[in-house]
Amino acid sequence: MAASSLQRAVASLAATATLALVLGASPALASGRTGIASTASTGAAQTGEQAGGQVGKVTSDTVQLQLRPDGVLHVKEEIVFEGGTPSRTLVDRTRYDDGNDRLYQVSNLKGEATLTGDTITLKGTSGTVTLEYDVKGAVTPLADAQELRWYAVGGWSVPVEQARVTVSGPAQLQSISCFAGPLTSAISCTEASMDHTGVVADFGQQGLDPGEVLTVVAGYPAGAAQGGPVLERRFELSNAFMLNAFTGGALAGLLVLMLGGVGLLYWTRGRDARVVGSESGSLAAVRNGHFAPPDGVRPGQIGTLMDEQADVIDVTATIVDLAVRSYIRIDEQPRQTYETPDWQLVRLPSAPLSSLMPYERELYDAIFDGRDAVLLSQLKGSFAANLGKVRDALYRDVVTQGWFARRPDTVRTRWTTAGMVLTAAGVLATVALAWFTTYGLIGLALIIAGAALAVGGQYMPAKTVKGSTALAHTLGFREYLAQGDIGTDVPAAQRVELFSRYLPYAVIFDSVDRWARVVSSVTGDGQQADNLYWYHGPAEWDLSRFADSMRTFTMTTSGAISATRQFRSL
Repeated sequence: MAASSLQRAVASLAATATLALVLGASPALASGRTGIASTASTGAAQTGEQAGGQVGKVTSDTVQLQLRPDGVLHVKEEIVFEGGTPSRTLVDRTRYDDGNDRLYQVSNLKGEATLTGDTITLKGTSGTVTLEYDVKGAVTPLADAQELRWYAVGGWSVPVEQARVTVSGPAQLQSISCFAGPLTSAISCTEASMDHTGVVADFGQQGLDPGEVLTVVAGYPAGAAQGGPVLERRFELSNAFMLNAFTGGALAGLLVLMLGGVGLLYWTRGRDARVVGSESGSLAAVRNGHFAPPDGVRPGQIGTLMDEQADVIDVTATIVDLAVRSYIRIDEQPRQTYETPDWQLVRLPSAPLSSLMPYERELYDAIFDGRDAVLLSQLKGSFAANLGKVRDALYRDVVTQGWFARRPDTVRTRWTTAGMVLTAAGVLATVALAWFTTYGLIGLALIIAGAALAVGGQYMPAKTVKGSTALAHTLGFREYLAQGDIGTDVPAAQRVELFSRYLPYAVIFDSVDRWARVVSSVTGDGQQADNLYWYHGPAEWDLSRFADSMRTFTMTTSGAISATRQFRSL
């Protein structure tokens, strides 16, 4: 009895110990199983986790390709996938040659998927999906054959475990090949074969990584199917401006035509009217011992007549002319060694303002503006604002004189604007031709012609017969002033006024130094004087310094005028 009780107690303790061992081991076993499952899950996630952060895989991708006689490739595709919704990026463009890309046009998609651009996105999260679509541009005619090339499987966002492709067409196959891996891979696929009829080819590939492609190539007899590659020109500068016989000839022809047209415009519209030869030659400006400029032209008018522009030097010469004609007086201000020179322009109350020409009156009013005297350094404000009126009055004057049929500035602006418009049109044409064709070089002809017209527009103002005659007389007057002996037959009492009247024209003709020295060497009684009737110097100053003073005055005045907005561009 006691033995039996003892046996039962031992058995009970053994059972308890066994249970404890089992219970103690269970967490570890459970933990081990969980760890294996976790590792497998992690591996699957790592294997299936691809572009876009999707987790899953394509278990099987079975494709049937049928090449129709019209050259369209009809595709039936059955995809078995799991673990997420995959998407596929189709190969819709490849490099064809140096100047073109090859396009593969996919259309008529049917099935449980959407096509957006070059991306097919399946619907659902797992299961089997069947698709159908057409591809144009997969056939390439060769010398004595045709080649079908299509990227049948691949570009998936997840791995593909098994891919199979069947190809059939309108004639017997002459050759087959396949490649697997990246798009440009030359590694053969797992398997490729033809059936006994030679009409159907089978291809297979075990395992494609995300983004990898299974490319199938099938050769057919020439003429087995219609169609060919769909090409799109690829923009490259070397191709856009290709020089060959056609583009070079067209460019040369257009340049001759358009530059010839610009030259013809200048010949017919921009040339000055001719004058007879008798109007040319040296021309004196003295009559009965008094100054008498040819055609009565004044310095500002001569400057505008000669270069067809109302510019800084014309205004400067007019200020000097107003002084020598006793409308204003120029007083040089005293200064220390390092001080900037300055002059005061003084209004002369007895001057007959009514005899001033319109542009002279505009300048006179701009200088004084209700004041009797002003320093040259203070010619700002209203003077700068009114210089535009002086310029406009000069242009109107040369038209009033009959020297130009139209204002020179208006003519220049019109032709320059036309040239700029033509240049802009040439730029647009060149960009369009370069982008869509290889004839970009031809558009350069418009740019060159437009630039030539814009530059040539500066020379388009044409003088009338009267203007050309006045210019010939002006050039004769300049030749007369350049001669050595001038005014030797003029009484001494008249030489100061005569030579002073020459001085504004010397400003226009760029010979201020010479004429300033001539003026400073002669007075009414043949003796050296301290001042001129129209130019006064400071104390301790005499006419021996007049040449330097006059040169500095003209330079300073021109600088002051150039600093204004109206004449800054000139």
